[in-house]
Amino acid sequence: MTGNPAPTDDRALVDAVLSRQPGAFERLVREYQGLCWHIIQRMVRHPDDTRELCQEAFLRVHQCLHQYRHESALKSWIGQVAYSVAKRHLERKRIPIVEAAVDEDALSPLEAVSDGFDLEAACADEEIAAGLHAEIEALPPLQRTLLTLYHLEEVPIGEIAQMTGLAEGTIKSHLFRTRARLRQRLEARLGEIA
Repeated sequence: MTGNPAPTDDRALVDAVLSRQPGAFERLVREYQGLCWHIIQRMVRHPDDTRELCQEAFLRVHQCLHQYRHESALKSWIGQVAYSVAKRHLERKRIPIVEAAVDEDALSPLEAVSDGFDLEAACADEEIAAGLHAEIEALPPLQRTLLTLYHLEEVPIGEIAQMTGLAEGTIKSHLFRTRARLRQRLEARLGEIA
């Protein structure tokens, strides 16, 4: 899948790393370690595993950077590596990354429209935020990761598709269903609090 061409800064950084300029790879790691950590942590949720898998992801980035073709943002490419490393880890441990149930590619016209649930507004109240955090942590790895990328990292759906290899419609469907699930569970929690 080809996205927007990589920015000039990405090209310069990649060229610097590939030409083994001192400190270039360290700059790359500093620039993208937060993204890598968020993706892997949301998938595996074990700090020790996350640290190890982040190192593995950056090792893979270092080994394969010569294959990066500047067809998409470097952020998307590194995100794809991190996602792949985390997904492979979960598969090895036989941990399902998504709840089995619905046709993943089916997105009804109703789901294509925003559900009106505002995650940011829900986070404004501390008690609601704590409940929301607990519910997000209870989500399967894929839904947690997609929600984090889209709402916290503010990664566009097209870039998330490049990172995960999922169709944009599938991502939208996951986000819609996940927000609906969170809204339902938060409403139940608020009913218990009231």
